[in-house]
Amino acid sequence: MIYDTLVATAVGMCAAMVMIVTLVVMLKNGTLDLQGYAEPADLIQASFGYKLLIQTWVGLWIAGFFLWFWRRGGQTLGMRAWRLRIYSTVEEPMTWPRLFIRLIASLGGLGTLLVLFDFKNKQSLQDRLAKTEVLKLTKEANDHKSW
Repeated sequence: MIYDTLVATAVGMCAAMVMIVTLVVMLKNGTLDLQGYAEPADLIQASFGYKLLIQTWVGLWIAGFFLWFWRRGGQTLGMRAWRLRIYSTVEEPMTWPRLFIRLIASLGGLGTLLVLFDFKNKQSLQDRLAKTEVLKLTKEANDHKSW
């Protein structure tokens, strides 16, 4: 989780930079109104709407990071380092809605704490709801030449 948090933070920082630079350019060029503020940074910090826009944009990019990696190979970069992979526990394919349920149910990592109390199955909340499980791979099975 720590590895993925570091990568997700970097993704979020890059996404925020792109949105903030875009807003500053649009405000400086007059495409968007400065609303009486001298500098774009002052308006962005004072505006609930601009802050919400930036936070939503960053959240979508971070969610997209997890969803894309889970859908593409069943592993994020941190999971690959620890040789962990998501598998379906039912005969259904890994669909975007199932992965989205898994993302929401993780509750920022809190859903994983259920593993400590589930002695029988050792499944997290997100795995139970999305009908998935996380398995540890061998070194040979963790090779991703198809990525």
